[in-house]
Amino acid sequence: MESAEIVRRFLRFFEERGHTVVPSASLVAEDPTLLLVNAGMVPFKPYFLGQQKPPYKRAASAQKVIRTLDIDEVGKTTRHASFFQMLGNFSFGDYFKEQAIPFAWELLTNPVDKGGFGFPEEKMWVTVYLDDDEAIEIWKRAGVPAERIQRRDLADNYWHMGVPGPGGPCSEIYFDRGPEYGREGGPIADETRYLEVWNNVFMQYTLGAVRTKIDFDVVGELPAKSVDTGMGLERMAAILQGVDNIYEIDTTFKILSRAAELTGTRYGADGRNDVSLRVIADHLRAGVMLVGDGVLPSNEGRGYVLRRMLRRAIRNLRLLGSGEERYMHELTATTIGVMGQQYTDLIADAAQIHGVIDAEETSFLGTLRTGTTIFDTAVAESRKSHTSVLSGDKAFQLHDTYGFPIDLTLEMAAEQGLKVDEEGFRRLMGEQRDRAKADSKLKKTGNADISVFGQILEKAGKVEFLGYDHLTTDTEIAGILVDGATVPVAGAGTTVEVVLLRTPFYAEGGGQLADQGVIRSENGEIEVVDVQSPIAGLVVHRGKVTSGEVKVGDAAHAAIDVDRRRSISRSHTATHLVHRGFRNALGETAAQAGSENSPGRFRFDFTSAGAVPVSVLRDVEDEVNATLIDDLKVNVVHTSQSEARKMGALALFGEKYGDVVRIVEVGDYSRELCGGTHVASSGQLGLIKVLGESSIGAGVRRVEALVGLDAFRHLARESVLVSQLSGALKARPEELPERVDGIVTRLRNAEKELEKLRSAQVLAVAGELASGASDIQGVSVVTHRAPAGTTPDDLRKLALDVRGRFPGDRAAVVVVAGVPSDRPVVVAAVNEAGRDRGLKAGRLVGVAAKALGGGGGGKDDVAQGGGTNAGAVDDALRAVVEAISSSL
Repeated sequence: MESAEIVRRFLRFFEERGHTVVPSASLVAEDPTLLLVNAGMVPFKPYFLGQQKPPYKRAASAQKVIRTLDIDEVGKTTRHASFFQMLGNFSFGDYFKEQAIPFAWELLTNPVDKGGFGFPEEKMWVTVYLDDDEAIEIWKRAGVPAERIQRRDLADNYWHMGVPGPGGPCSEIYFDRGPEYGREGGPIADETRYLEVWNNVFMQYTLGAVRTKIDFDVVGELPAKSVDTGMGLERMAAILQGVDNIYEIDTTFKILSRAAELTGTRYGADGRNDVSLRVIADHLRAGVMLVGDGVLPSNEGRGYVLRRMLRRAIRNLRLLGSGEERYMHELTATTIGVMGQQYTDLIADAAQIHGVIDAEETSFLGTLRTGTTIFDTAVAESRKSHTSVLSGDKAFQLHDTYGFPIDLTLEMAAEQGLKVDEEGFRRLMGEQRDRAKADSKLKKTGNADISVFGQILEKAGKVEFLGYDHLTTDTEIAGILVDGATVPVAGAGTTVEVVLLRTPFYAEGGGQLADQGVIRSENGEIEVVDVQSPIAGLVVHRGKVTSGEVKVGDAAHAAIDVDRRRSISRSHTATHLVHRGFRNALGETAAQAGSENSPGRFRFDFTSAGAVPVSVLRDVEDEVNATLIDDLKVNVVHTSQSEARKMGALALFGEKYGDVVRIVEVGDYSRELCGGTHVASSGQLGLIKVLGESSIGAGVRRVEALVGLDAFRHLARESVLVSQLSGALKARPEELPERVDGIVTRLRNAEKELEKLRSAQVLAVAGELASGASDIQGVSVVTHRAPAGTTPDDLRKLALDVRGRFPGDRAAVVVVAGVPSDRPVVVAAVNEAGRDRGLKAGRLVGVAAKALGGGGGGKDDVAQGGGTNAGAVDDALRAVVEAISSSL
């Protein structure tokens, strides 16, 4: 039975029994306590906790899931995977154990021709939580004999998410694969032979602090007893398809086989190659699904999870002998073809997915070449110094400079029999984050517990947004929050969050910044500075009571800042036009990957394998401004997703939409799914000026632009600047680039000549220094302070030149120091005869650098260091002489 058929059969069974079939949510979790969706029940967590009222009592889904704890183990065994799909049926206070258990048993054991999975009853075992006698009795009534029911403790039969939230005892169903897979005795004896196929979780409790799997606090009971079940699709497919493990099922094995074919290997022929093939297959599935949900490679958060997986797959392709060949595009296509049967968006977004993964492969292959050389050198140095630990600073250098994820460094070090100083690496990473720390926007809720918003929504109902057609409205205050708690009244000076029954304020979303404005009641006024939608259907206005007091139930008048709204709307419409312009210029792979529409300016991120030529930027700018001259009418259409696709409307990459979508059309030029506010016609934008583009990550470019009056003012300033330059250089505006280029070229040539003169002047004293060397116990010693401004390179050249002037049989040490800019530098050079006397350049530089308040080192023949105390150069040179004397 194919995987897609297992999904269809599962969902059909529960739909026939009153369950609403819910499409898989995005892997990007809305829950701020989670990075990615890690369980099938995550999208339903607010319903289990009573934070939101569920729109249905029963549900069934096939949910995409990513678990990152097992990434390092993926490939090493056939049990671990990072991406999988969880089939589940859910009850929100409707039914409990007495129906959940029979449902599972019926679907599993019913014959295939009657809609079931056809499992033989005599091969099924179940486990229950230690004291769950109720579940045992229900299982017995279903037909499971007592000898095939086993009790297990918290570690095995109690489920929670690993973070605060719902939880409860569970009952698992196992399939006996037979004696060839292990010993008898049920699941408690051997979980390789007895394979778990279904987990019924009986959600009864709210958990507080969750420290480990078995150590957590039970805060209280849930508002209603509920059911959360999970059936791993991949494990189910392995049983029904008669294969040994999840890597050999119809979907995953096609990717694995294609990887083997491309690299000229054969699965099952070599254990190490098999590990690599499993890594590739799993990480390609996970990577494609993450990119399909809008995640882009980065060095933080979920983007780092994606980067880590893609780079691990790329490296394992290299281990299989791919060399400089690039196979990720072909393997991505195979993955999209396999998974697209269930997730059709992958096929529609194939070009964008390819663009992101291709760019990451290009980036990492260059990184891998350079980084591997640095890594190999670090390994050699570690072995030479007889240590089995790769230093934290070397691991940090690989990560920060060469883009090596720490996990890859750990993995490669382990292959060489080395450990990594992870603590040192983490410390350096922490220091870097502190240096780079910047202000960040508050999350939509500012608090992971959204139950208070759910209560307001349930009481007041969905907030009516009138902002598309109205800039002001009469309304009523439905709720007030102070410090996350509901209050009936708030006085002057209080920072509040306010919910209105109706509002013209646009909540930040879709790249558009929130409206600002005022809310006035009879007795008070609120200045609104931010608007968010923490849960669907609720609009929360954040601000401060500037006068009087406001009460829940007060009639109010809401008015937005009209100039700000109009300016933001111009930016949003401009973003649509620029998006269309870049697609026309670069092809449909130039998909939007983010945006921010603010007053008078916008930024637009899009996928691209490389930098966009200036000529293309100008062409796009010209094309878009032509649409402004045409004054195209902006229309809004509401329709179904399928109809929108037929109309050619652009659905933003990674975004998920409802059944009814809103299309914003700018004439026949642009057509996008969008919930934002826009101008009435393109002519209202006035002017768009593209400022430039840059890279913000592998495969993603950012364009920044100005709109309307801001664009005009920018051009006016540039015009004045050009006029000033024309006057100063006595050239027409069109001649300025050539004139400036000529000046810059002459300056560079002059600087080179000056550098040659400085270098010659420094080296001119080499003979004099050599002839004036001191003799310390038969060793010629030269110490010299070079003139201020001497470059480190010239210091090195001088030291080597002086050293070379001594006969080969005469031991010689040359130490030269100087202050190139504001920090001192010291270079030491020792000839072979000097090294035979036990003198080492690296050790001598260390002595000097310590006196300078810094550090340094290098090889025995030549070394370089520095410090922070420019006034200690003479002391440093004296310290070197003393060190030479004491060591001879």
